[in-house]
Amino acid sequence: MRLSAMGDVAMTVPVLRAFVKQYPEVKITVISRPFFRPFFDGIPNLEFFAFDEKERHKGFSGLLRLFRDVKKFKIDAFADLHNVLRSKIVSLLFALSGKKRATVDKGREGKKELTRAENKIFKQLPTMFERHAKVFEELGFPLDLSNPTFPEKAKLSADILEIIGDNNQKLIGIAPFAQYDSKVYPQDLMQEVIAKLAENKSYKILLFGGGKKEIEILDSLAKPFENVINMAGKIKFQQELQLISNLDVMLSMDSGNAHIAAMLGIKVVTLWGATHPYAGFLPFNQTMENVLTSDRNQYPKLPTSVYGNKIVEGYEDAMRTISPEKIVSRIQSQLS
Repeated sequence: MRLSAMGDVAMTVPVLRAFVKQYPEVKITVISRPFFRPFFDGIPNLEFFAFDEKERHKGFSGLLRLFRDVKKFKIDAFADLHNVLRSKIVSLLFALSGKKRATVDKGREGKKELTRAENKIFKQLPTMFERHAKVFEELGFPLDLSNPTFPEKAKLSADILEIIGDNNQKLIGIAPFAQYDSKVYPQDLMQEVIAKLAENKSYKILLFGGGKKEIEILDSLAKPFENVINMAGKIKFQQELQLISNLDVMLSMDSGNAHIAAMLGIKVVTLWGATHPYAGFLPFNQTMENVLTSDRNQYPKLPTSVYGNKIVEGYEDAMRTISPEKIVSRIQSQLS
């Protein structure tokens, strides 16, 4: 069970792919929001159960209903990969019915030590993938995540090809937004990154985002260049996943798009502001070479937050210490 958020649900996918490969005799039922169903398409021995937050599974009585609904799948063990009140209640119900259960340890104490201003302990914490694997180990299914498998590139639909063309250019995805401003690279610098990449006509740059405001910004970023296309609002979510699976590299903030690209086996270059990959959110199977962090010599309190939701005075421009030239060079190194 993992209900939200997008990036967190995406981070369960590589672990579940490893599970079904190493335990092909075991069936998995994933409980999540219906929007995330496409993440799990094509994974063998996996059934998706849609959590109905607004009606059937709303409130405590809804969670009782959810337990009864899922119990019909003859569940032997319950893996709580969320560790929130809802999932804890469902987990307890399974335990009371005599089933095994295990809950993810989010490592909150270690994350506090990493992000506090004073007496900071700056060290790599276990990744969320390792934490998820630990849950299955507690249930009797140790996992090896060192030899991952990824889905094949999706065949692009005519709708997508009509928008991006089909001329064998290198496809670079850019997802310049995140939930919090402290994780978003400054727009003027991102425009420089796009301009430098667009100089190479063998590149096609595809911009990703959503919502009216983001679409307007992406339109302005793309407008000056023939080989830059704003994809936001033009294709459905499932088509977006198909397109991302065909990228040569993705540039992303510390956000859901990074984890979506990584779960599809795409190289991801990530930019980090108030947050840091040491908190455990480095996208799956990515190298630290592709991680570009804000300068901790100039901003020694970094990381100031696990999720980017804390505002620290004087740290608004931390991401300006990541130069556009460095970003472009790192992207180009992935295309050679």
